[in-house]
Amino acid sequence: MKVIWSRRALLDVKHIRDYIVQDSPAYAQPFVERLLHATRHLPEFPHSGRAMPEAENLHIREVMYQGYCIIYRLCSDAIEIVMVVHGSRNLAGQDNKPWEKG
Repeated sequence: MKVIWSRRALLDVKHIRDYIVQDSPAYAQPFVERLLHATRHLPEFPHSGRAMPEAENLHIREVMYQGYCIIYRLCSDAIEIVMVVHGSRNLAGQDNKPWEKG
């Protein structure tokens, strides 16, 4: 299986990087690289992330990296990274559910 990053997820990562660079320019890029690297195991172990409770769908899962949720969708031939959000965000009851699109 291949891992595909959605436009939304890549934009989320860019915003995270831009936020970190305000306080620590030297730390921003290495952090982003490690965050991206946190998904490296997904092609071999697609069910390794926990099922996302807010999604109520076993095909929507999440991997945590230093407080960030990397939310992904299991598709028949790929793994789509849908979004990356800080773990403190409450996604339950949210009207806009990017993980349901596609």
